[in-house]
Amino acid sequence: MSDNANRDDNDVSPATEPMRFDVRHLSADQLGKLGVSQVAYVKPIVVNGIAGFSIHAADGTAMAVAGDRAIAIAAINQHEMQAVSVH
Repeated sequence: MSDNANRDDNDVSPATEPMRFDVRHLSADQLGKLGVSQVAYVKPIVVNGIAGFSIHAADGTAMAVAGDRAIAIAAINQHEMQAVSVH
C-alpha cells in the first residue's frame, strides 16, 4: 500500500497552500508592494466642497474620482482589480 492511499484528497501541503493575510493590517509600503495592477483602494475625499471617493493604485497613484463609493468599487472590479477600502 502506498503512502498516498492514506492521504485525504483535501490535504494541502504547505508548499501548495495559498498564502492568507488580512490586507487591513498592511503598512502603506507593504500595500504598495502587492501590485499596482492588482489592488486598488478607495478613500473618501472632499473636492471643492463636494464629497466623493478617490481611487488609487496600490502604490498610491491617484487613478480616478467617483461621486459614490459603490461606483468607485464597481470601476475597480470592472478593471479586474481587487478593491480595498482605506479608513
